[in-house]
Amino acid sequence: QVGNRDDSNLYINMKLKAAAEIGISANHIKLPNTATEADVLKCIASLNADPAVHGFIVQLPLDSNTPINTEKITNAVAPEKDVDGLSSINAGKLSRGDLGDCFIPCTPKGCMELIRQTGVQVAGKRAVVIGRSKIVGAPMHDLLLWNNATVTTCHSKTSTLAEEVGKADILVVAAGRAEMVKGEWIKPGAIVIDCGINHVPDSTKASGKRVVGDVAYSSAKEKASFITPVPGGVGPMTVAMLMQSTVESAQRFLEKFQPGKWTIQYNQLALKMPVPSDIEISQSCMPKPIDQVAKEVGLFPDEVELYGQTKAKVQLSVLKRLQNQPDGKYVVVTGITPTPLGEGKSTTTVGLVQALGAHLHQNVFACVRQPSQGPTFGIKGGAAGGGYCQVVPMEEFNLHLTGDIHAITAANNLVAAAIDARIFHELTQSDQALYNRLVPSVNGVRKFSDIQIRRLQKLGINKTDPMALTKEEVNAFVRLDIDPGTITWQRVLDTNDRFLRKITIGQSVTEKGFSRTAQFDITVSSEIMAVLALADGLDDMKKRFGRMVVACSKKGQPVTADDLGVTGALAVLMKDAIKPNLMQTLEGTPVFVHAGPFANIAHGNSSVLADKIALKLVGKDGFVVTEAGFGADIGMEKFFNIKCRYSGLRPHVVVLVATVRALKMHGGGPAVTAGVPLPKEYTEENLQLVAKGCSNLNKQIQNARMFGVPVVVAVNAFKTDTKAELALVVQHAKEAGAFDAVECTHWAEGGKGALALARAVQRASQAPSNFRFLYNVELPVVDKIRLIAQQVYGARDIELLPEAQEKVALYTKQGFGNLPICMAKTHLSLSHDPEQKGAPTGFVLPIRDIRASVGAGFLYPLVGTMSTMPGLPTRPCFYDIDLDPVSGGVNGLF
Repeated sequence: QVGNRDDSNLYINMKLKAAAEIGISANHIKLPNTATEADVLKCIASLNADPAVHGFIVQLPLDSNTPINTEKITNAVAPEKDVDGLSSINAGKLSRGDLGDCFIPCTPKGCMELIRQTGVQVAGKRAVVIGRSKIVGAPMHDLLLWNNATVTTCHSKTSTLAEEVGKADILVVAAGRAEMVKGEWIKPGAIVIDCGINHVPDSTKASGKRVVGDVAYSSAKEKASFITPVPGGVGPMTVAMLMQSTVESAQRFLEKFQPGKWTIQYNQLALKMPVPSDIEISQSCMPKPIDQVAKEVGLFPDEVELYGQTKAKVQLSVLKRLQNQPDGKYVVVTGITPTPLGEGKSTTTVGLVQALGAHLHQNVFACVRQPSQGPTFGIKGGAAGGGYCQVVPMEEFNLHLTGDIHAITAANNLVAAAIDARIFHELTQSDQALYNRLVPSVNGVRKFSDIQIRRLQKLGINKTDPMALTKEEVNAFVRLDIDPGTITWQRVLDTNDRFLRKITIGQSVTEKGFSRTAQFDITVSSEIMAVLALADGLDDMKKRFGRMVVACSKKGQPVTADDLGVTGALAVLMKDAIKPNLMQTLEGTPVFVHAGPFANIAHGNSSVLADKIALKLVGKDGFVVTEAGFGADIGMEKFFNIKCRYSGLRPHVVVLVATVRALKMHGGGPAVTAGVPLPKEYTEENLQLVAKGCSNLNKQIQNARMFGVPVVVAVNAFKTDTKAELALVVQHAKEAGAFDAVECTHWAEGGKGALALARAVQRASQAPSNFRFLYNVELPVVDKIRLIAQQVYGARDIELLPEAQEKVALYTKQGFGNLPICMAKTHLSLSHDPEQKGAPTGFVLPIRDIRASVGAGFLYPLVGTMSTMPGLPTRPCFYDIDLDPVSGGVNGLF
């Protein structure tokens, strides 16, 4: 409502009362008479976007001091919420007879209901409507016409009005003129519906006037078979129809967003042979607008933040809305121990969801990691999949996406800056000077911030008055006393830069000689990335940030981000990054791209939140397919023991990707090197190498089955593979205990090439899954490491080097001994030696060091040397990457 007209207030109160009586939650939004057209449109836009509002009306007339275009206002109401039926779209649908797909204005709808209540058949009757307003006359004409009456519309300028009225079996009057229709005009036995509300002088009334209709009631009732009184006739029916339309709107909304089968427009692939480059395929595809994808999977408009036409962020509030929705089937894609070229896990993940969705019409989501820009411009290239199985647009996927990695870079480096700044200030100031700056007096008042209160509580100081602390307490509060030699937190950059692996910081004269040796890591190795991937909400993420240990004090106590006072700022920097990114595959199935932690020093899996939201959206019969980094001994083991432990989710199926190429390597084939042509052993049939290399496949199948989950082996076929080689792999996989094993040609054929895999996954998801963890986190650190080494890798035992032994003692003392284990070892072998292929046994696994990601929630033993800052090769990928200045298109990505 705009303004404060008495008649409008009366009508609104009637509607609110009726809504309350039947249990509709109704609200009255009242704008002042100073409201502008823009104010009203803004209010309407908000209501259109609110999924909690099923219908609303604009009370007319708009009583504003400024000009407002009523037509523009009524047409701004979303047609699906226009329960008054006044928008041009609803009027147009009514005029062409689409009565089941529109809202009908409430007064005409009420009139039709009154006519139906008489029991008289409308079909074949002559009907006369007097009045042609958009609210009553015109829609009344259409309603009667589409109910098969012969309709004549009259108005105040009709010269033969009495004659036309006399022909009417059904007469509806909405002219707005008091008692203009005389009783003697009416055909005997006619049905008369009087919509008029007029005031005429009446000295007998206290108000000096009375309400009459457009029909002379006293004389008309003598001739009509049915006639509505005024007041008390059409008015209450109009209100009742408004309530009915609102209920219909809610029912339509629930049917439309009912969890169940999605209605998705899938994209048809135009397959070509030979298969073009990845970016050619990606750019030949016209992705659907991302808001359409969001709508197709049941997301509400206010749950989606658009980042252009092809990517969006999804609000975490969807989890609360769908909290009672059962989860779908949870599938993890992993692989055998790969060659340096990779064996196609990402491609298989995309191919599988395209097959399940576009070909078998199942609700399905892919959940994948966001790639670092380091490999994109280095040697490996992007990670959007490949061939006809890609997340698109691949250039958006592989580059900035929505800025999550940049947010992680900023947050990580804020912590790094805070560490060195704190050391500097503590070295150059007294306790009191530090205290005065940390807890400054503002307008004569000193106050601890919330994070400082937490630090006091951690120190056992239960005081909130800054003036009440003793000198000893001030000293404990202001002195973190960080030991520079224990700092584990490094600066990060999302670029491969070998010259940042070891640097000296603090060389400016302004730092007064307080320099130290440090390093840069690549952004995706930051603990903040691992926290993002494992957090199950904003509050959990913030708590994990606060627990991150960045160094130790000189007394050996852990120093956390909370101690530095930076936790809240980190949460602010990451508040958007925590929302999963929505994209799509080439064939139009939905994808969440979210988080991309390292698979060695971290757990190498996409986010818990993306999986949880996707599992709710697909519903109990749908599928969520996610990918674990590296081989099953690394990514899958961490998926189970770390990610599933924290998320509480339980997997239904493991898809194990194998290639003839990798099996030949494990069977003793020559070294495979990125950027170097494959030796002939890999391009010619060699069943002996394949058979011998199946030892690795057998072991990885055993690893998956160890966790109690059915395994489907996807044999990713390359054009150089022979039928005999592929058949041999399938046979070995089944003999090793796989639920099923199938050949896949999805790289060249898209989802069609993964249909056999999709059907096998469907069957496997119905099989019993007795998921279990490998170890109890309460076990001693060494025992947990030994279990992984012996059970998963095939080691005889482990050997802790002195530094690792010291860390076991330290972390146990600090209370971190009950964290899960995240092994950091080479992905090129089941052992610690990348040259040992197949399934080696009897080796002793050396543990060089152990480090802690306390915020993320794991300890990571280092098996050998792990590089956390890649370097650029002689010829990086960026030589081929360019921008077309005419089209704005990106060329050369792969």
